[in-house]
Amino acid sequence: MPDGTHRDTGPHDTGPHNTYGHLISLLDSAGVDYRLIEHDPEGATEAVCALRGHPAGEAAKCIVLRVKVDRRTTRHVLAVVPGDRRVDLDAVRALFAARYVGFSDPGTAERLARAVPGTVLPFSFDPGLELVADPDVVALPKLYFNAARLDRSLLISGSDYERLAKPRVERIATPAPV
Repeated sequence: MPDGTHRDTGPHDTGPHNTYGHLISLLDSAGVDYRLIEHDPEGATEAVCALRGHPAGEAAKCIVLRVKVDRRTTRHVLAVVPGDRRVDLDAVRALFAARYVGFSDPGTAERLARAVPGTVLPFSFDPGLELVADPDVVALPKLYFNAARLDRSLLISGSDYERLAKPRVERIATPAPV
């Protein structure tokens, strides 16, 4: 990691999800180099990138989607795209041969992602949440994302992210409107 390794030695969150603690334990047990970044509470991609001091293209934007394959089958997908892009819903629909793809409701997203909106990780800790990442995310030498908290972020390499999270890597990002 270009910025060095930083291990979290403080207490882990004990909130309803403890997703932050789960993530830190996973990174530590895998021996992944990472850096924790503390900042003012923020969940919007552009704003938190400014706080962390990097371009939005180096951030992971994580969106929980509802994918209706047919009348009886609904899947939930965690789509991860670069922070300066948006999720291409048509690409996700084609990927799953679905009838419909849309954003998940906030309650379902929080339950499956085990994090509140604005803090969703690019990892899935729920078997009911399929993880799909754009290839431009895993190719990043520096990948920033909120660490299941509004006031703390992580920096890891895209290759370490891919190795640890094991996402399905597919082209699902489209340029954001200007």
